Amino acid sequence: MDLKHTTGRDIRQLARTGELNGPTPGLARGFEQANLVVVPKELAFEFLLFCQRNPQPCPLLDVSDPGDPEPREAAPGADVRTDLPRYRIYRKGNLVEEPTDIRAYWRDDLVAFLLGCSFTFEDALLEAGLPVRHLEAGCNVPMYRTNVPCRAAGMFRGTMTVSMRPMTPVQAKQAAAISATFPRSHGAPIHQGDPATIGIGDITRPDFGDPVEIRTGEIPVFWACGVTPQGIIMDTRPEFCITHKPGHMFVTDWCRRQS
Repeated sequence: MDLKHTTGRDIRQLARTGELNGPTPGLARGFEQANLVVVPKELAFEFLLFCQRNPQPCPLLDVSDPGDPEPREAAPGADVRTDLPRYRIYRKGNLVEEPTDIRAYWRDDLVAFLLGCSFTFEDALLEAGLPVRHLEAGCNVPMYRTNVPCRAAGMFRGTMTVSMRPMTPVQAKQAAAISATFPRSHGAPIHQGDPATIGIGDITRPDFGDPVEIRTGEIPVFWACGVTPQGIIMDTRPEFCITHKPGHMFVTDWCRRQS
């Protein structure tokens, strides 16, 4: 099966059966991909408010009812407990496991949030002839924690995480114009050029994902990233949270090619 030209439903089924447990960039091109954050009901309002106050790193796509694993807007009939390639279990901010199925961890008080992902607009970048280096390299996108502050909401407070794609300055301008038309997928870049300006000390060592080559004449281009909540979870240390493993996304039924 050519996973580049499948549907969101196809990718979810492969994840559910355990046939797919790796990163999802480049898969089901044209379909919206999403980050997952699952929190207890007692934290759900604060996290919802955090997303509303920080729409660029946390563009809200769907929210489940407590205890309901079905994302009824983004993918009716899907199950967020099984339909992602890999998850992360956090206890008091510590990563304790990366399972491929979270049914054993599911509780009646859990609320699932789906947040937009920059993988969604990469198909449009490719159509415009722009480079997407991690797709060329067959790896995960590099992601970095920054010093860019988010607006706090209750216990959720901290700084933004970004994804990076190397491009020439001319290509970066084109990419910014294209990605700006995808506000549900982080929109335009937040920074281009010197990584130190946003608190990144070593561009060759991403905090999440894989490093990629930055070639002569290219600059790093940074987009807000839906892994932002994971950095904040690590810092604020809530009792229990579940997320996707960075780069291992939920693929929705929404497709930009559909009219």
